[in-house]
Amino acid sequence: MWQAEILTLFPAMVTGYLEASILGKARARGLLRVEPRDIREHAEGKHRVTDDAPYGGGAGMVMKPEPLVAAIEAARVALPGARVLLTSPRGERFTQGMARDVATGPTDLILVAGRYEGVDERVRAYVDAEISLGDFVLTGGELAALCIVDAVARLLPGVLGNAESSGSESFEGGLLEYPHYTRPAEFRGVSVPDVLQGGDHARIARWRRWHQLRLTLARRPDLLDSEGLSAEDRRLLALEEKDL
Repeated sequence: MWQAEILTLFPAMVTGYLEASILGKARARGLLRVEPRDIREHAEGKHRVTDDAPYGGGAGMVMKPEPLVAAIEAARVALPGARVLLTSPRGERFTQGMARDVATGPTDLILVAGRYEGVDERVRAYVDAEISLGDFVLTGGELAALCIVDAVARLLPGVLGNAESSGSESFEGGLLEYPHYTRPAEFRGVSVPDVLQGGDHARIARWRRWHQLRLTLARRPDLLDSEGLSAEDRRLLALEEKDL
């Protein structure tokens, strides 16, 4: 069973998400265990202070090392061998490939949700890596930690109802996902493409691949460059949709 702990100052921010929908059902079925750990429980003193003003001056507050390192060490005892990841804008960008590596490991995770202006630099000696979702800044790392948990969890055996779902999504195989349609066949004058209603599975596969290639070329050409296109992919890219 895959396990993870999210170290946070605000456990209530993550419990609701963990209890709902697919993650909630997977936890109830014992397919994974993900729990928040309240950093404040590892702080000392009457007021359990977890932040302080930065040395050298400046705006904002910095998370203190003592309670945060104590929480990390307690989580390591609970999950021996787990990797400790600090969510941070200066970390390595998280990718679908990383999620799959964790899911197939399996590698348990301890996710440290940063807050305020960041964490005391000395805390970084107690983490294995820093992870970022992208080139933007959030109020806290809870959302980033939940995104990582969600991305890994849906790749675990039995979590998704359809085992094939995770294999045909965006970034699996290096391309963006093709368009999807469901009933009704016509909505406000827009019809589902005939090819998807015809039952010709080879033609449907060709249509979907063409859309993956075209969407990736238009929106994420950087992904297409690294794909290593086959001769058939190059042929499809040269066609118009009516010629598929």
